[in-house]
Amino acid sequence: MKICVIPARGGSKRIPRKNIKQFCGKPMIAWSIEAALQSACFDRIIVSTDDVEISEVARQYGAVVPFMRPNELSDDHTGTIPVISHAIKWLQREGHQIDQVCCLYATAPFVRPEDIRRGLDTLTETGCFYAFSVTSYAFPIQRAIRVDATSRVEMFSSEHFNTRSQDLEEAWHDAGQFYWGQTDAWVSNKMIFSPDSAAVRLERHRVQDIDTPEDWLRAEWMFKAMRAQTN
Repeated sequence: MKICVIPARGGSKRIPRKNIKQFCGKPMIAWSIEAALQSACFDRIIVSTDDVEISEVARQYGAVVPFMRPNELSDDHTGTIPVISHAIKWLQREGHQIDQVCCLYATAPFVRPEDIRRGLDTLTETGCFYAFSVTSYAFPIQRAIRVDATSRVEMFSSEHFNTRSQDLEEAWHDAGQFYWGQTDAWVSNKMIFSPDSAAVRLERHRVQDIDTPEDWLRAEWMFKAMRAQTN
């Protein structure tokens, strides 16, 4: 059995009600649910939430909410892995045999069904514990600088001051969309960012963290522009 778990707690601080706030005509979470459905990868698409309104919206768009997430897993400090592990253990207690699990973020409107399928293929073909979405940095991280309280600057890696950008190793970061994982990896709290994980590469223009109102506005502009190109 392959399941998708979409974590969606109700206590977002920087963007209130972020998971169900209207984004380009639909509640934000609806875009993730619909991509999961269209991927045809899953036997069940579960939303893990502590919020009644989120659970109602999730069901409206085709997900199931078979349990309410406990309070101890719904605060600002709870990580992703314990939330996914909780969902797996709940299903196992109900008698379900779980093989692979995909954590899909509720705030990932740019996720595409084909990328979710590619993630499953990568997990299967590599035999890794996890396969997750990544994208490249737009600027070489080796030439990053820090700025102190007096606006003075210092390079993080001063040895690369004279190194040409094209000679530096390309760096990647978590794209914040989906994380396929083996059931045992989730339950045993295996680290995601490790040599036991495989990368699913995405283009930078399809990746946008949405943590602030400015992020939200930028994401809507990008989303509308991409939809205009495909219509």
